[in-house]
Amino acid sequence: MGQHGQDRPGQDDPRQVVWAVVASDIGPLMLAATDDGLVSVVFHATDAVRDAALDRLGSRLGADPVEAADSPLLAEPIRQLAAYFAGELHDFALPLDWSLISGFNRQVLRELTTVPYGAVVGYGDLARRVGQPGAAQAVGMAMGANPLPVVVPCHRVVESDGGIGGFGGGLETKRQLLALEGVLPQPLF
Repeated sequence: MGQHGQDRPGQDDPRQVVWAVVASDIGPLMLAATDDGLVSVVFHATDAVRDAALDRLGSRLGADPVEAADSPLLAEPIRQLAAYFAGELHDFALPLDWSLISGFNRQVLRELTTVPYGAVVGYGDLARRVGQPGAAQAVGMAMGANPLPVVVPCHRVVESDGGIGGFGGGLETKRQLLALEGVLPQPLF
């Protein structure tokens, strides 16, 4: 990747990828966006986690991600996430870049965006909603592959027996998000 992804022969339109780390109630989040929209949200964005995520993004998107906290591509995602954590925003209205996920996983995650704030859905229910009633486990895998957690609310997917289910950001993070949305009681301490 000699010249920072610019003007490479045979590369029609090098993609712009910008990123920033922002503070949140669930710890630092790394947000990345392209011209198409928000492309990645990464939990627990310590330096090591951030660097690994940037390497993955660069190789998947074919562009070197550039830190740009003041980029117009990130302004609205940063504003809406802050409002969400403040309890003032219930529905994200952001352009999303789905290019990191495809096939069944993309279908499931797009359906998940219709599950409203303060509601939950079972893995099996979500599988039925995309016409794959036997695919509850595959739905779980799709949740684990979600490149846009919080905005595409995989924390709202729970087990049908009342269990909280797994979560890429850790169960404590899932509990905090569900408590914020009023699905679970706020912890006492």
